[in-house]
Amino acid sequence: MELWLDAASGNGGILQPHPADCVLLAAGDDIPDWTDSVLFACNDGRILDTSTNPVGVHLDISDAEGQDTARSMIGLVSWIVLTTGDWQMIPLENIVAAAQGTGTNLVARIDTLQAIRGAAFALETGVDGLLLPADNAEIWADAQMIAAERLAIQSDGNEIAIDDSSIVPVEIIAIEDGGIGDRVCVDLTSILEVGEGLLIGSSANALALVHGETLESEFVPPRPFRVNAGAIHSYVLMDDDSTKYLSELKAGDSVSICNSSGIVRSAVIGRMKIESRPFLLVRFNHPESGIVGQTFLQQAETVRLISPLGEMPSVTSITVGDLLLARIGASARHIGQTVLSVAEER
Repeated sequence: MELWLDAASGNGGILQPHPADCVLLAAGDDIPDWTDSVLFACNDGRILDTSTNPVGVHLDISDAEGQDTARSMIGLVSWIVLTTGDWQMIPLENIVAAAQGTGTNLVARIDTLQAIRGAAFALETGVDGLLLPADNAEIWADAQMIAAERLAIQSDGNEIAIDDSSIVPVEIIAIEDGGIGDRVCVDLTSILEVGEGLLIGSSANALALVHGETLESEFVPPRPFRVNAGAIHSYVLMDDDSTKYLSELKAGDSVSICNSSGIVRSAVIGRMKIESRPFLLVRFNHPESGIVGQTFLQQAETVRLISPLGEMPSVTSITVGDLLLARIGASARHIGQTVLSVAEER
């Protein structure tokens, strides 16, 4: 994590030497003779290098518009300097989540001691740099200490790697009474094929493949556009590989439809149907990773899962030891986005 010296906001005198990785000057300022690592901040928000090439932007993310602008710049510039308002951590976390793995580096502008650790460890990985005032020795001392602390943690091999998620067999380890709750049927604007469904679960890293209501029955007609997805708190995989809670879905959203081979396509939601129903709580384990997941599904014969052999057993007929298909991943989520941090959901 780099420590930048903020010399663009006015320092009230001659700029004294600092142990800075970069000095941010105002456009047109002379470069101090004690550093050769400088960038220039323009009044229009652009950040230029010494050859006047644009390398970044300075953005205020204290409101939703500013956050949207920051997201739109991710992947387009090398550096984004972020200024926050009364809400500091949540806006920073949102942009940290969006920027991970994109090549865009984030620098948080720091005005108080309390802000340093939060920015340095936002979503565990933190920002890539801190922009520090030129005239506050206490902030610099704390920032140097926290930067060293973060470096030591990374050197210990605790950096988190995101693994590609895939459809794999998992073993049912428990089936329990799930009580009564609000159940969500997701009705799509397109027809589901036999063998397709939604990825649903109580943990974002363990999503069971829940089959659509496409099979014939002597008791009820099929609803080939519907997935009885279970309890309203559950995650569902969206078509952009993010997750949402079932409670957040609305008509017009696009979800990922998956089959037993792991082939995914997009489908648009036409309606959400929410009713009070009895649940079964299905717990399952992925032996290779040790990840344990769970999902609450309506206790009904029409609610089906998918086995590795392509069978579609009803949730009312499965037993402990049966194998099902699920999407297993090692990464955490922040507002549905995959992030380089660790989270435990039980």
